[in-house]
Amino acid sequence: MFGIMANVLATYILLFVVFGAFLETSGAQRFFIDFPLAAVGHKLGGPAKVSVIASGLFGSISGSAIANTVSTGAFTIPMMKKAGFKPHVAGGIEPAASIGGMFMPPVMGAGGFIMAEMTGLPYSQIMLVALFPAFMYFFSVFVMVHYEAKKYNIVGERSKESAGEILKKGWFYTLPLVVISILMLMGYSPGYSAILGILTSIITSWFRKETRIGPRRFIVAARNGAENSLKIGATVGVIGIIIGVLTYSGLVLTFADIVIELADGRLFLTILLIALASLVLGMGVPVTAAYLITAVVAVPALTHLGVNELAAHMIVYWLSQDSNITPPVCIAAFAGATIAKANMWKTAFTAFKFAKFLYLAPFLFGYVPEFSLNGTPRDIAIVFVLILFGTYAYAWLLSGIWLQWFKKADV
Repeated sequence: MFGIMANVLATYILLFVVFGAFLETSGAQRFFIDFPLAAVGHKLGGPAKVSVIASGLFGSISGSAIANTVSTGAFTIPMMKKAGFKPHVAGGIEPAASIGGMFMPPVMGAGGFIMAEMTGLPYSQIMLVALFPAFMYFFSVFVMVHYEAKKYNIVGERSKESAGEILKKGWFYTLPLVVISILMLMGYSPGYSAILGILTSIITSWFRKETRIGPRRFIVAARNGAENSLKIGATVGVIGIIIGVLTYSGLVLTFADIVIELADGRLFLTILLIALASLVLGMGVPVTAAYLITAVVAVPALTHLGVNELAAHMIVYWLSQDSNITPPVCIAAFAGATIAKANMWKTAFTAFKFAKFLYLAPFLFGYVPEFSLNGTPRDIAIVFVLILFGTYAYAWLLSGIWLQWFKKADV
């Protein structure tokens, strides 16, 4: 019962979830919405672009795609509907953007800490490897949102304040995230970094009178953090039993052998089979638990085919998020549909459409070593530039806007 998950929960997750609660109480969540609203809210597809940027900022510390969808979606989904997006599209864009927070450093939900524990690598290295793929995910959703808005000529309203004014008034809300990132990159432990991040959040809250964290607000933030931690920790014992059974019964090696045999040694089919296994598993347990359980059985199969260990974990971690937005069980998408008051299945398939990079990244991890920073600086830079342009083309094709050009040509 007291395995990797329990150790990571007690050592890292609890502190970072409490940090997220303190950062939110300090008023940072409002800044994370107001700044992108002023920056891109008045542009083509503005409200949806606000949703993508706000989900990246808030999702990096919330630790839950569902919590991200509900918290930022309560504001961005009605705004998207008002601008002209169909309800199921507005409800689908928010969860598609929200799951990106699970890949975005410095917190990455709980998966990054579990990954560090399982691989024995410093969390700072996992942060660096995760940063570019996370950026590419948000970039792909952003481009698809842009072309979705272009199809229907949806433009947002201009904010009362400029982005520069809001940044000038609230730049200090970024300090806790900066402090945590710098400390971990300097080699300090995640726990030490999280505690200093909490202290920084309390200090920044005093920059404005209405957000100051006094004794009462301190207790509220601590209680919210503890409750959110328990939502993750409630499954710890069950997960420990499952992993114990898998490990001591020999099913880990058996599963790896079955996957390799079914895929006939082909990496492409192996990743597809792992995606299917992760989706089925994710229907019954939280996505973090799905990652941990799937990693125990799937990573050996991937490393056997020549994928380096960290890239193999990244493949499993990305695929473990698919049950949030992939039908038939997609809780984050259903949460978005509830807020948008839209058809649940139409919303789910729309979220699935906008989150397509979720399924492309695992293949990049498997076939392109430089995608996980495994190569020379020159090779990594070249690959990153190629992936940047490739991601834009990929999102443009998936948006389907090119079909309108053919229709116009026919006319």
